[in-house]
Amino acid sequence: MRFQGRVILVTGASRGIGAAIARAFAAEGGIVVVNYRTNEAAAEAVAAECRTLGGEALTVAADVTSAEAVAAMAQRIAEEAGRLDAVVNNAFAPYRFDPDRRARFWETPWEAYGRQFDGAVKATYTVCQAMLPLLRRRSGASIVNLASDLVARPSIAYHDYATAKAALIGFSRNLAAELGPLGIRVNCVAPGLVYPTDASAATPEEVRETLIAQTPLRRIATPADVAGPVLFLAGEGSGFVTGQVLHVDGGLVMA
Repeated sequence: MRFQGRVILVTGASRGIGAAIARAFAAEGGIVVVNYRTNEAAAEAVAAECRTLGGEALTVAADVTSAEAVAAMAQRIAEEAGRLDAVVNNAFAPYRFDPDRRARFWETPWEAYGRQFDGAVKATYTVCQAMLPLLRRRSGASIVNLASDLVARPSIAYHDYATAKAALIGFSRNLAAELGPLGIRVNCVAPGLVYPTDASAATPEEVRETLIAQTPLRRIATPADVAGPVLFLAGEGSGFVTGQVLHVDGGLVMA
């Protein structure tokens, strides 16, 4: 049980990749803080699954772009858990991976970039600022940020989304350099297309098949495929790894 007694905050954990990550930590004995924005029923269902798997779970509603809401979440974690060992920044602004209806560059207003920057970078900044005092209490604390392989391989040009994720990687590397002397590691997991999720529901089957044909492992990632690498980067097995981007896309990106 790699995370027995350890407290892990997973943002955007009421569905999709976040829910899979929360369940994976719970299966390893973790105490999972299931963050969500509006869907309380879905978050409670994930928390119930976490308990069934042998972990503990606490649901906390918070818009991760709101400093006030995230500060309140940090206070609740401090009061109810008394510690925080890892943060997984998984929440992001709503997006649809629909290549047929995507906005081309000349159709994309700057405001669209701003929405994605808020969802990726501002949210991660806000959570890290609020959780840092709790993380500093722990030896070997870890932050894992969810990026995208579109930064390294823009197979489809989702301009606003991929640009914000590129900024998130830059933010994460600077954070790793700054927090390393404090004993806190910061890394990114960069999945390719993950199916099924709400974001990939609009991706046509023929596009998925094209990606599969280009992928050395010949399939699309599932949410569970992303969870394993997140646990690795959050755990003791990666204790000398920081500032890295781990691509989880079946070999589409090799670096």
